[in-house]
Amino acid sequence: MNPKKSQFIHLHVHSHYSLLDGLAKIDELVEQTKAFGMDAVALTDHGNLYGAIEFYKKAKKAGIKPILGVEAYIAPNGLDQKRPRVDETRFHLTLLAKNEVGWKNLIALVTTSYLEGFYYKPRIDKPLLEKHAEGLVCLSGCFSGEISKLLAGKRHEEAESVARWYQSVFGKDFYLEIQPHTPELKAPIKKLSEKLGIPVVATHDVHYVHAEDQTAHEILLAVQTSSRLDDEDRMSLKKYDISFLPPEKMEEHFRDMPEAIEATREIADKCNVEIELGKTKLPAFPLPENVSSSFKYLRTLIEERVGDRYPERTDAISERIEQELRVIEKTGFADYFLIVQDYINWAKSHGIVVGPGRGSAAGSIVSYILGITNIDPLEYDLLFERF
Repeated sequence: MNPKKSQFIHLHVHSHYSLLDGLAKIDELVEQTKAFGMDAVALTDHGNLYGAIEFYKKAKKAGIKPILGVEAYIAPNGLDQKRPRVDETRFHLTLLAKNEVGWKNLIALVTTSYLEGFYYKPRIDKPLLEKHAEGLVCLSGCFSGEISKLLAGKRHEEAESVARWYQSVFGKDFYLEIQPHTPELKAPIKKLSEKLGIPVVATHDVHYVHAEDQTAHEILLAVQTSSRLDDEDRMSLKKYDISFLPPEKMEEHFRDMPEAIEATREIADKCNVEIELGKTKLPAFPLPENVSSSFKYLRTLIEERVGDRYPERTDAISERIEQELRVIEKTGFADYFLIVQDYINWAKSHGIVVGPGRGSAAGSIVSYILGITNIDPLEYDLLFERF
């Protein structure tokens, strides 16, 4: 165990939620972070946030600050372009949430990447990124990032133009990312950094925890690409050690660029997302003008519709309505009933088949009157308490 607080923080890390690419499990990442004396670590899975909540909870429990992020795929021609043999090309970009606004923007970006931008991978584009840039730290990406590819191809002016765009969008929250396994990019990235005043940051593109996990990771990549291990032209990362390196090793790699190590601490200090878990959160149903509460509107709808279900309103019907309304008011579920009746009745009015109700939901006279269910709980002596 290393009791010394590490200056270096891993900000580019893939777990097994980077499907068929990352090998590291969340528990292992958190455990190794603590063992190395690091008090924070990021999770940046490929194009998704599948592991974010598990990571958040387990890191918090271990006393580690969780930095929530994603390695996004940027579609160079726009996320709506999906032309064969043209739009398969995409660039990597590392995004980290600073605060609640950034976390929500990260969710919005990932959601859109799947629902609108998916083409082989979930993709975003620059206009979408600019729209959701608030609250995010942006790192330029690994060797598959746009700037790195341009620099590797000696296209320095184009790289500068791209870097200026990101700088204009993210300001002081944009960093040029540099990694140990791309030493050929060190000089051009440093030169670009000095010219534009963009800080550099050291990352390691972690895909597994221990160096000895490399063979297992190669097997995983072979499964992903439907290849054999002895295929010479298969996708492989075996010439790189992309394990969860100790901070001392990272500091050694960048002993000539200490500012790149220091930037990891600077970024970690910027990222302070707090997620409130364990509480039920319902959206508020939009109310008509002059209606002061969801509960009052719920009661109004019941009074308006009760005659459709019960042309003759008996004392038993009124007592059952009041009994249920007392429970609904006490538990704060008025918005829930309003939301469900809204989409159920919309579906019915648009020719979408809706079932009569099942299980404990059919025990509610409020649901029956609102049109959510089609079963009279009084006729069948059903218990609201089950619901």
